[in-house]
Amino acid sequence: MEKTISIEKPVVTGAETNPSQYLEDAEAAVAWEHSLTPRRALRLYSRAVKFAAFVSLILVMEGFDTKVLGSLYAVPAFKRDFGQLTSKGKYEVSAPWQSGMSGIQGVTMIGGMFLGGYVTEKFGFRKTMMWTLLSIAPINFAFFFAPSIEVLAVAVFLFSIPLGIFQTITTVYVTEIMPSCLRPYLTSCYSLSWAFGQLLNAVVFRGTLTLPSPWTYRVPFALQWFWPVLIIGGIYLAPESPWWLVRQGRVEEAEAIVANLTTDDLDIEVKKIVALMAFTTEHERSVHDGTSYIACFKGANLRRTVIVMGVYIMQVLSGAPLRAWMTYFFLQGGLAADQSFNMTIVVLCLSVAGVLGAWVVLTFVGRRRMYLAGNLVGMLLFIAIGCMGIGIKTSGASNLAWGIGSLLAIDGFVANLLILPITFVLVSEIPSSLLRTKSVVLARNTYSVVNIVAGTITPYMLNPTAWNWGALTGFFWAGAALIGFVFTFTMIPESKGKTVAEMDYLFEQKTPVRKFKKAQVSLSNGDIEQSI
Repeated sequence: MEKTISIEKPVVTGAETNPSQYLEDAEAAVAWEHSLTPRRALRLYSRAVKFAAFVSLILVMEGFDTKVLGSLYAVPAFKRDFGQLTSKGKYEVSAPWQSGMSGIQGVTMIGGMFLGGYVTEKFGFRKTMMWTLLSIAPINFAFFFAPSIEVLAVAVFLFSIPLGIFQTITTVYVTEIMPSCLRPYLTSCYSLSWAFGQLLNAVVFRGTLTLPSPWTYRVPFALQWFWPVLIIGGIYLAPESPWWLVRQGRVEEAEAIVANLTTDDLDIEVKKIVALMAFTTEHERSVHDGTSYIACFKGANLRRTVIVMGVYIMQVLSGAPLRAWMTYFFLQGGLAADQSFNMTIVVLCLSVAGVLGAWVVLTFVGRRRMYLAGNLVGMLLFIAIGCMGIGIKTSGASNLAWGIGSLLAIDGFVANLLILPITFVLVSEIPSSLLRTKSVVLARNTYSVVNIVAGTITPYMLNPTAWNWGALTGFFWAGAALIGFVFTFTMIPESKGKTVAEMDYLFEQKTPVRKFKKAQVSLSNGDIEQSI
């Protein structure tokens, strides 16, 4: 039986050029992008890559700032100034306060994400990033001079708004200044920048550990003033997104921006690249009335939306909330404060190495296989951590703490090699082109809700005044990794090497997950055909 789906070409309205010439320019740009190799694209878009790398410093800042809370709870001076004396004669910030501030951070970030999407479309990426960076300076005064944990909670609330905005706009901006063949590598760079930020956080907290109170924790607070000063000048010089300019009807400015982002030996007219942007924008507007958030849950789109939600949640299931608290986890596992920070630095160095390795692996290995392997190995590592936790609880053997740290370091490498960077690749490949933005918004917010829950219960697992699981927490995250493995096996198809049209067809035909990789789809004369 042969199934044929017709692909209708939308009529572009509002074009200043001849419609047939306008369409011809857009088609020429499509053919040119398909001909680009990553190496050639790096040469032609070298300026764009430099700006993308600089904007990624915002993600480094975000990784540094979001790990501040988890690091603070392992600093003896902070616990003494903001915590309470326990029955064991040690100071601890109570689990309700720890989980409460994690919840405040998560909920406020969701609000920041929605705000970032609205403000960006109204004022553009550059202005939004600059004003958001400027807002950090006054908010940080509340952090630096906080006299009590209540004031610190207010600071967390206010500071999480700009962090949520950056989660919305930075990756989108990088995507919009890049050709399609470079987008997978630069979107996966989100994990690399995040890991660098967390590594810097651990290094700073380790370096200030011997300073007198309160400077041992106020110096890291003060560094949150450094980031905006470092970044804002480069953002001022960065070009606006050409896609945003096209959406505003400023086509000539978009052409100037694309010319600025590319080298002089660009072998295609800039107007043809912008014509494709304008053509795509007009097409999406022509079908806007037929798309909505509800449409994400209808027909074949329901399956795609569920997959994207699961892919985002995979970051939680891989144990990211535990790794966010790793310094405190090591402390509760039996390591001293300085050794806990040393071990955190080792884990984060391996995490950075994992992301770099992922760029090589994703070139040769499919996304589905990487996810399956990552969840399976993670599950085994967490089981081993849990077993060592039993040994510590029963025998009190302190040498097992180093084994636990080593296993968590390996897990950080595996997660960043096989799972975390691939998340941002899959969320750009699974949804339909018309519902991609709405699908990602739904998925990102679903992830945020799950992450809030995980961030709330993690302190209870680790805090000695609460559940006091210690390394036994590994069994919980082994169960989470098992859920991730089952979801990947049953739901996530192979998208490597598939075009948007091919993915549309395969989902429309309800192709089984394991048949995506070998499914043969041919495109000819505006039709898609597949023999079943």
